[in-house]
Amino acid sequence: MSHKDDVKEFLTSRRARITPEQVSLPGGPGRRVPGLRRTEVAMLAGMSVEYYAKLERGDLVGVSDTVLVALADALLLDDAEREHLFDLSREANASPVRRRRRQVPKDVRTSVRWALDGFTAGPAFVRNGRMDVLAENQLFRGLYWEMYEQEHRPVNLARFAFLHRDLSERFYPNWATAADINVAILRTEAGRNPHDRALQDLIGELSTRSDEFRVRWGAHDVRHHAHGDKHFHHPVVGDLDLVYEAMEPMGEPGLNFLVYSAEPGSPTEESLRLLASWVATKEREREQEQHHADRTEAAHHEEPA
Repeated sequence: MSHKDDVKEFLTSRRARITPEQVSLPGGPGRRVPGLRRTEVAMLAGMSVEYYAKLERGDLVGVSDTVLVALADALLLDDAEREHLFDLSREANASPVRRRRRQVPKDVRTSVRWALDGFTAGPAFVRNGRMDVLAENQLFRGLYWEMYEQEHRPVNLARFAFLHRDLSERFYPNWATAADINVAILRTEAGRNPHDRALQDLIGELSTRSDEFRVRWGAHDVRHHAHGDKHFHHPVVGDLDLVYEAMEPMGEPGLNFLVYSAEPGSPTEESLRLLASWVATKEREREQEQHHADRTEAAHHEEPA
């Protein structure tokens, strides 16, 4: 899909979701299109119908920030949608010389890993906009144990949600909500960094292999994933009701540091203690098995011919 198509479908979908009543316009029967008419958006944004039609055809070249703000106000865009509109405009107006792929961090600093390891009250991890998990603490590995059992590295939250449905539908009590969030984050990243080849490959893979992803991708929803509630059903410790906070490490644009916490004194807090003990045991057993396998292989190579 071309950049103009992305702009067109984003603006069209935002216009279609707004009712006349939401913007104090008369509604009533006989409307042949969902949401607002182009003439109504143009009036609300203070521009001509012809100019708005040009924008909705995907042409954002030369559009000023003032016009973008007026359009965002008319379409009742939230903060994430406004930023996405500006990202789309920035890409449309970038010169071929300046239009280049923004580098997506592939690793995290050692000090960030130490900070993750030092947080033991709940799961914590660092991900990029492609939903690749780049670093995590032991509790996060325990929480997403079944994801880490898969061969693909780095582990990817969107790939787990859509391509391992038998596992993810049991893990997420509200799978549809989790799926919506994953796609909205990927769509946001695609607006920020449209030339990221690895991101485009992931979107292509998910679109080809998952009808659920393809439908959601076509909705053009975007999201800032800053804080909120998380609900999981772990195969060992059962239901977990957590809250999360997301932060962007200074000097590492494109990365998110997320921490999950339980309400003090809650059943989930006790379940996290059980999970911590369980995953520590599992990883210790795995290390012992690997150590034994390495010693066996070394002894085999030392045998005389």
